[in-house]
Amino acid sequence: MFKNTFRSLTVLNSLVFLFIFIAFASIFYGYLTSRLFDTVDDAMQSQAKFFRLTNERFVLGAPPPPFDPRIFLLLRSNDGRIINPKPFRVEESNEIAEFAGIAKLGEIQTKDYKGHVYRMISIPYQYQNNSYNADSEFIIQEVIAVSIVDSEMKLLNNLLGITIGGGIIGTISIILAGYYLARRAMVPIQTAWGKQQQFVSDASHELRSPITGIYSNAELMLRHPKHTIEEESHRINTIMKESKRMTKLISSLLTLARSDANQAELQLVLVNISQIIENVVEGFTAREEISRIRLVANIQPNLNLIADKERLHQLVVILLDNAFKYTHSGGRVHIACSQSDKDVIITVQDTGFGISSENVPRIFDRFFREDQARSREGGGTGLGLAIAKWIIEKHGGQIEVKSKLGKGTKFTVYIPATKNKDG
Repeated sequence: MFKNTFRSLTVLNSLVFLFIFIAFASIFYGYLTSRLFDTVDDAMQSQAKFFRLTNERFVLGAPPPPFDPRIFLLLRSNDGRIINPKPFRVEESNEIAEFAGIAKLGEIQTKDYKGHVYRMISIPYQYQNNSYNADSEFIIQEVIAVSIVDSEMKLLNNLLGITIGGGIIGTISIILAGYYLARRAMVPIQTAWGKQQQFVSDASHELRSPITGIYSNAELMLRHPKHTIEEESHRINTIMKESKRMTKLISSLLTLARSDANQAELQLVLVNISQIIENVVEGFTAREEISRIRLVANIQPNLNLIADKERLHQLVVILLDNAFKYTHSGGRVHIACSQSDKDVIITVQDTGFGISSENVPRIFDRFFREDQARSREGGGTGLGLAIAKWIIEKHGGQIEVKSKLGKGTKFTVYIPATKNKDG
């Protein structure tokens, strides 16, 4: 699948760049051609328009056009004869007179003739005195301007050669660039695909464990149909425990799936984050006694946020549950909440086992658990911190982690604050 996608991206990128290159080269070549011949055409039209036989002066005192030695003027009579009023070089006279007869009135034409390139235009002769002095029967009908454009054509041919050569080199470069860009574009796709595959594999593995436990205990119960509920209570308890764990896992998977699809919308209202944390702390009182872990809270009162109340509650539960799970008996968990100029700051710090420095960047990865056995014993799924990070980011906040092995871990959450109505 990736090979076909990679090839398609390479071809598509190459075609796009090649089209841009060809379009640019064509526009540049056409523009230069137009500008080169526009100058010649203007000079020919100017000299032909202002040509006058008598006294070799220009009508109405208009200044003569700039002299261009490459431009020759010919006169054509009404019967098709052609003469040159100011003879040019003898060797060129007959040649130019030969093909000048094909000039069409009002049209600019280009003609290759005997190793030279000529450009010519014919315009009507516009003055009353239209008889040629040397031949009273020669009635001037048109003035034909002819210019040698060998230098312009040589320049254009050189440019065309350079363009073709550059096009070959450019095509090779474009293909290489397309290949490189396709590889770069495939990196996030392959990464996302790898993460998805890993996610499916981990989810399947995590679901297999509680399902296996439920099935095994149910099968053992069926083998002893005469046993009382009391006798099978340990198996029933295991089934309930595994069912609860599977329900939690499925709920977490659903939350993350919705977040990936941008379908998990927040219900934003004005909430009292101080009250939310106090309620969560109160719910951990029983766990504090059972685990013999001291929970200390230092919460600044009446801190308000525009946030999703349920998601913030879930966030605090995840952070405290994680702290309790990885703190040994007799340890301490400290939660604090305060407000800075811009943020509400929530910190959860424990005196637990800590996280190795190489694993700190990975703790928000889905299904990552540094201590697999301890996490499973505590009913963990490895998805809590991934959900916590998503909640924080959806609220426009950030989370920082500091940890030392054997000394504990500190999570610091920053969420943009909303000032109190009273303050």
